[in-house]
Amino acid sequence: MRYFLCLGSNTGDSLENFAVAAGRLKKEGIRIIRRSSIYKTEPVGYKKQPWFLNQAIDVESGLSPFELLKAAKTIETELGRKSGRKDGPRPIDIDILLAEDTIIQTKDLWIPHPRLAERRFALVPLAEIAPDAVHPVLKKTVRAILRNCPDRSTVERLRET
Repeated sequence: MRYFLCLGSNTGDSLENFAVAAGRLKKEGIRIIRRSSIYKTEPVGYKKQPWFLNQAIDVESGLSPFELLKAAKTIETELGRKSGRKDGPRPIDIDILLAEDTIIQTKDLWIPHPRLAERRFALVPLAEIAPDAVHPVLKKTVRAILRNCPDRSTVERLRET
């Protein structure tokens, strides 16, 4: 199955955290097909924290969405993520944004990500690598969702990968 993930980090060496997370995803049998540029992004929600780095990645895996979520949470824990303030600082965050035309709404997993249409920090990198991917609930492309996104937070391309 094809998935689009969003990596985020604002503590420690964020670029190294991305590299380690990508390596761990590969060890879980997740093939990285494409990565967006890395973006420096303004915190959304809880503002009193360092700015984030974010990157979207296009991956392919035989893992189910629930297995991928478990792998992502394990990687986050291994890289030092602790439970705490919602939207607070973290060494790594791995969110599942889209999974083809899959729609899941459970206590532990929502696909597509429930706040994707409201978050420029995820939409801008995702639009770079998959502008024509269709959100299966909204029935709109990522490009169209970004164009109408109400979020006006700063998202700056830091570097290409």
